[in-house]
Amino acid sequence: MRLTSVLSVPFAMVGRRTLDIATEMGGMTLMAGAILRRLFPPRVDGAELMRNLYNVGVKSFPIILVTGVFVGAIMVIQAGLYVEKYEATGFIGWGAGFATLREVSPIMIALMFNGRVGAKNTAEIGTMKVTEQVDALRTLAIDPVSYLIMPRFIAMVVMMTLLVVVGDATALIGGAFTSQFLLGVDVQLFFRSFVDLIHLEDFLLGVYKAITFGIAVGVVSCHFGITVTGGAVGVGRAVNDSVVASAIWIFVLNYVVTTLII
Repeated sequence: MRLTSVLSVPFAMVGRRTLDIATEMGGMTLMAGAILRRLFPPRVDGAELMRNLYNVGVKSFPIILVTGVFVGAIMVIQAGLYVEKYEATGFIGWGAGFATLREVSPIMIALMFNGRVGAKNTAEIGTMKVTEQVDALRTLAIDPVSYLIMPRFIAMVVMMTLLVVVGDATALIGGAFTSQFLLGVDVQLFFRSFVDLIHLEDFLLGVYKAITFGIAVGVVSCHFGITVTGGAVGVGRAVNDSVVASAIWIFVLNYVVTTLII
């Protein structure tokens, strides 16, 4: 009996964890459905939407600029190893731009966005939940999803897309100047290579990814925020779970979108 009990513990842990994951997946699905129902026709508080657009997008602008510049610089440094080896300076703009637009920029910016905006959103909604502000909205006949979640979700999707576009531009600028000062490749040659060899589809793939990443971060962060229990400790746990779950969804969706479009 003792051996049986010891052997059953790992299976019980796996089963419990599987049920927890299934519960969270179901909750995220229900949250996505609730958001979708309120999009047609749209039921959004305009003032709350504008406030969230500012908080989500404008306040994230400086860190996205810094992230974009260093992403472009790193791509040029990596590509520079092969450029110098094969003396293929005419391909430096293509090599850095191709990887930046399609993969590195959307993923890096999405992870930064998740850490700053997604975590903050979960904490704010979670705090409202444990302090019974969400229940107070229901008492006043105000739909919490329309008033709290919809403006945040729309702001995250819109601003995530715009921030990736801005990040792409700053990454290219950072890459061009890095190639000039570290590799001696003229800025004009860098951009000529980029314009001649990069296609619109490469840029649009990154935009499509940004939209899906914004949807994922919005749904996940709102779900974990609105389902918080356990006071301040529960809020901290929800923020941690939200950031981890959103990061996993970012990598999963990156694979799915890349597979479907290529």
